Amino acid sequence: MTLINIGELVKNVTDEARNEHKDIPWKAIAGMRDLTAHKYQTLRMEDVYNTAVKDIPDFRNQLEMILNEKS
Repeated sequence: MTLINIGELVKNVTDEARNEHKDIPWKAIAGMRDLTAHKYQTLRMEDVYNTAVKDIPDFRNQLEMILNEKS
């Protein structure tokens, strides 16, 4: 459910923010949400694990850097 929530929130990020931070794979994050929500029967557990253990912490770090730039 967390992947679905993150992916849904990413879909609301403005085009301006996406263009400012092209290093973040916005489409891939939203795509993972769609896959998790609608095609869960095709999910591979190792992909979910890698997303949870590597990708989510990396994404969090990127978001923290963006927030620190703004303050």
